[in-house]
Amino acid sequence: MSRLTDLIAQTKSKDPALGLELEREFKVLSSRRSFGLNFERHVPESVELPGKPVRKGDKVRILSPKGSTAKADQRLWKVLKLETIEGEKIAHVELPDTPAIERQEVAVANLVVLAEFKDYIYPGLVSTGKVHRGGEKPFHTVISGENFHALEMLTYTHRGKIDVIYIDPPYNSRAKDWKYNNDYVDPDDDYRHSKWLAMMERRLKLAGELLHPERGVLIATIDDKELHRLGLLLEQVFQDSDLQMITTIISAKGALRAGKFSRVEEHIFVVSRGKPQITPWFRNMLDPVVGDGADTAALEWLGLRRREPSSKRGARPNQFYPIFVHANDGSLHSVGAALEDDVDRHSVQVPKDAVALWPLKPDGSEMLWGLTPDVLRRNWAKGYARVNSWNKDEARGTVQYLPGGTISDIENGSIQITGRRRDGSVIGVVAVDEEAPPPKRVWNLPSHNAEAGGTNLLSKLIPGRSFPYPKSLHAVEDCLRFFIEKNEDAIVLDYFSGSGTTAHAVMRINRLYGGRRQCISITNNEVSAEEAAKYRQKGLRPGDAEWEKSGICDYITKPRIAAAITGKTPEGKPVEGDYKFTDEFPMADGFEENAEFFTLTYETPVAVSHNRAFERIAPLLWMRAGSEGGRILKIPPQGWEVADSYGLLIDLDKASAFCRAIKPASKFRIAYIVTDDERRFQSVARRLPEKVEPIRLYESYLTNFRFSMGR
Repeated sequence: MSRLTDLIAQTKSKDPALGLELEREFKVLSSRRSFGLNFERHVPESVELPGKPVRKGDKVRILSPKGSTAKADQRLWKVLKLETIEGEKIAHVELPDTPAIERQEVAVANLVVLAEFKDYIYPGLVSTGKVHRGGEKPFHTVISGENFHALEMLTYTHRGKIDVIYIDPPYNSRAKDWKYNNDYVDPDDDYRHSKWLAMMERRLKLAGELLHPERGVLIATIDDKELHRLGLLLEQVFQDSDLQMITTIISAKGALRAGKFSRVEEHIFVVSRGKPQITPWFRNMLDPVVGDGADTAALEWLGLRRREPSSKRGARPNQFYPIFVHANDGSLHSVGAALEDDVDRHSVQVPKDAVALWPLKPDGSEMLWGLTPDVLRRNWAKGYARVNSWNKDEARGTVQYLPGGTISDIENGSIQITGRRRDGSVIGVVAVDEEAPPPKRVWNLPSHNAEAGGTNLLSKLIPGRSFPYPKSLHAVEDCLRFFIEKNEDAIVLDYFSGSGTTAHAVMRINRLYGGRRQCISITNNEVSAEEAAKYRQKGLRPGDAEWEKSGICDYITKPRIAAAITGKTPEGKPVEGDYKFTDEFPMADGFEENAEFFTLTYETPVAVSHNRAFERIAPLLWMRAGSEGGRILKIPPQGWEVADSYGLLIDLDKASAFCRAIKPASKFRIAYIVTDDERRFQSVARRLPEKVEPIRLYESYLTNFRFSMGR
């Protein structure tokens, strides 16, 4: 080893850049484990940034000519200077760290800026739209960008604040399902497993910094191709945490593989930090539930028509009356008044498009309902009555109700309401308690079928748009429920968000249990390999409008989340179909939720420190304060401004007015103070209300990304 150290020192004296690279690789090799999971870390990843302006000093790649599908020059060039020649912007570029100097003059239009993961980045966000239906609830956020850099961004806004991270990473399935250094990993690449592990390790280490230290949970799904390697990697990255693995059935019919067993399952790793509590559910996730259907709860509904011979019409007052239901779906229209014994029921006027149901025996004999009209109206309003088995063609159905004892158990908490059907009637189960069965580690639920709960459901939200292998909405919902059902302010992160299933699941949990849980979704805006080849033949490149509109985030993720909230497809039509299983209601109802969409940007530290990048930094300040309420969008001309959950002080001479404007409301969290003077910062900080956190700008931002990334 000492001989290698001497040789590296000699190399550094002659070629400093090469010497540093050799020294870095030497440290990696010398620190390798003698046991456990060993793999090549490879050259740190890089990402192309189409659309980012080319600046002096940038690293760039020279693109292939338009219309060509040939692989671009993979070498990295450095921009020495920029000039305009005959109306065209030209860059003078040089190939760095090479013995022979090589330079070119290239049109800026044929360059793309490149960021290497070993470099420091200074991120910002640009809003690209929002959906607002949730009043004062926090916003779910969707970030389009390289997930490694977006995770670094979150170390400033959410370090130690994330309750659950749910990821469905690429499975390394030998298909073109993921990239390393801007290129799809070849199925025959001898290093495809180590590249996958290197890619995952970098992101998992950042994820560890984001998880709450006392109750943080990371959930990662995987199939058999990288199952064992991922398990070892998780053990090495999260050494202080508990690791469990769940096997879940996603397709009972199985995926046929010639000469092999048919795969019906996937696997779910659960990494628990601290002491997170699993909230038992009414299911143990393996055994079927006995009740009203294979996947619904067992409430005992009784028929409303009395059946005993003594309950003929006239035996009791006020219990012979019409129940009007909508003819198309059997839902309640209204409850009519009780008839006197001598009034012919045929004389009652039926509302338009409705049908009158009477307590009649099959032979037509007039009987009594089991409740008076007033009691039925009150119970129906609460979801304690319904029409079951509605036959539209025959205008026939069975009126059912919950008995008084069941209603009492619901209202005192002995029975837990888990959802409602489309007609508003309740779905309930016996409340979980110490006797509730713990969830098992093999899951077999019809609701987790990837085709029905994933592909088919997605096609209703965004018709005509396809996404490969979306997760079942209900499968993700069930994973999250165990950890966030009782935490109404939980923050969930998905940095391989794909079609946006995780955010959708969090919204369903909010509706089911109440609360203000929020989800941060991160995805890129890449197109498939086939689409990329087609667009290149047309002379398009990443960054062109036609190319970008077909990317994952713009074409799938954002429209899916918007459709889920609004209940309308991208074409403005109501989403067809109903949600099923634990909470049944029309998808067209949408959710009372808020969401905002962002694109990740790359700033310079000089622009940040001189307030020239404030509009891109502003969303980060808002996210750190909880992603709720109003946002300070521009530098306030009066020197300070206060929003709902945070405030910004630019002119420290206005500190008194700023401190007076801060209301002692519970959701005001942070005061951002812009100053280079630590003494003046502390002077203002001492005047703030006790529960308000003072943060110095831009020192806290620049320090976080300059020194805290561990690179």
